[in-house]
Amino acid sequence: MRRDVEIGLLYSRTGDYAAIAAACRRGALNAVAAINADHRKGIRLRVTEQDPAGNLDHYEPLCADMLRDGRVRHVVGCVTSSSRKEVIPALEKAGGTLWYACPYEGFECSDRVIYTHACANQHLLPLLHWAFSRYGRRGHLVGSNYIWGWEMNRVAREVIGSAGGTVTGERHQALGDTDVARLIDELRAAKPDFVLNNLIGQSSRAFLEAMRVLRAEDPFFAEGTCPVLSCNLTECELPGFGAAAEGVIAAGPHFAGAPLWGAGHGAAAASSFEAAAYVAVATLAAIEEGPGDPAARLAGCGVDPETRHMELPVLIARVEGGRFRVLEHSGPVVADPYLTRRERWPTARYPALRVVT
Repeated sequence: MRRDVEIGLLYSRTGDYAAIAAACRRGALNAVAAINADHRKGIRLRVTEQDPAGNLDHYEPLCADMLRDGRVRHVVGCVTSSSRKEVIPALEKAGGTLWYACPYEGFECSDRVIYTHACANQHLLPLLHWAFSRYGRRGHLVGSNYIWGWEMNRVAREVIGSAGGTVTGERHQALGDTDVARLIDELRAAKPDFVLNNLIGQSSRAFLEAMRVLRAEDPFFAEGTCPVLSCNLTECELPGFGAAAEGVIAAGPHFAGAPLWGAGHGAAAASSFEAAAYVAVATLAAIEEGPGDPAARLAGCGVDPETRHMELPVLIARVEGGRFRVLEHSGPVVADPYLTRRERWPTARYPALRVVT
């Protein structure tokens, strides 16, 4: 007799993150379908969904509602760090667990969250050091004006400076702002070796479209020079970005065609968002089904019991012909969300960073 386990999904169907949320939701539901179709499993998953509709104020009450009667203990959801931080108090009060399947900036470790996507030492640091040896150490930083942009650019400044490089400029755009003319003017004047793009959604698309025009106008920015680097661009946004995304170099734990990690190994996923959500559901199912201590079962699924983060592969890929081509595949890399564990880093590649709170 299979035991029913109810899980919650908390993703917005509309708003700036709709494409990313849709990919995460698809990965989670694919994992649910695979688990429920396997009659060797001792559990069957039931799904309860809530849609915050892109409104930050809706996340905490909707999460609390799913957890209220105790049937739901696991919630897979949230795209932004802002929304994740909103639901943590509700999880703490109810004893629930959020499975967070998006890349983020690090500097968090909650007992109520399992982080199944990458933090900075699993995407940003490897990407920057890969670029340093190929393009140079003069970087220009751009980002959306919220947690992801602020923290990613802060860490990038530390890494570039520690490597003897120069930050040629930094600009943050309001969420959804598509007026990038001033940013392009600054790039034209600064002529950096690379641009780190931490813009999101339509702001990122507008910037990449403007960069494509700049490459046609200014020989310094011709194709193959001054690449745009990204830690959050994946296949789920490529159709909407079109030719503007060509040449972007991105880092993450998965690109289409690569194997999944941990409990999701062997499954297929179209993007790292879909992959990380699939792994989240597969892992929580393994924990619910397995015997013994839940903390021990977590460690057995590749989750560090100290940080609640996953050990992940690191892939670097470039957009070519509307799809990612993997340039480098390394890992697995143990998560270091506070960038304090120097013994886990090759000294020549990862300089020590100070922790700012």
